[in-house]
Amino acid sequence: MKFLETELADAWLIEIEPHGDQRGFFARTMCEETFRRHGLESRYVQQNTSYSSSSGTLRGLHFQKPPHAEAKLVRCLRGKILDVIVDIRRDSPTYLRHQGFELTGSNRRQLYVPPGFAHSFITLCDDVEVSYLVSADYAPEAEDGLRYDDAALDIHWPIPVQVISSKDESWPLIRNRSQLF
Repeated sequence: MKFLETELADAWLIEIEPHGDQRGFFARTMCEETFRRHGLESRYVQQNTSYSSSSGTLRGLHFQKPPHAEAKLVRCLRGKILDVIVDIRRDSPTYLRHQGFELTGSNRRQLYVPPGFAHSFITLCDDVEVSYLVSADYAPEAEDGLRYDDAALDIHWPIPVQVISSKDESWPLIRNRSQLF
């Protein structure tokens, strides 16, 4: 695996290194020891899959509050997404900065989202499947999110949002929060 630095502290874009033959290829997508050597979370308790039928489907910006904060390892298995993360760690040099990453079924890139980041993606085509590992059990009382259209974040989505949950549409604006993380 190749670990590529991002503009955000502690977040990584990971490229797999396929080894091919006449059958196709084989590649590691996660290795506990390799992740640990890079200072990344290496223990995951859950794997989730989401399917979105329509282009313009937005999920997020989600996070879990401490002590249930979670790392995620995100990969698009089919289709194409723009994955956007926001650093919400007050003591971070990249606090409230965001970055987007194109993850596709064909580029096979993964995004390591550290604890203390809000996570979201928008589908850039129909029939998209995304899989991600999560380092903490889901805790409903710790669930939180940011508004995808919050002017304080200034995220420019590449296509209009067509489908979004009522929950994701109604997260409070940053200016109306006493604290984030």
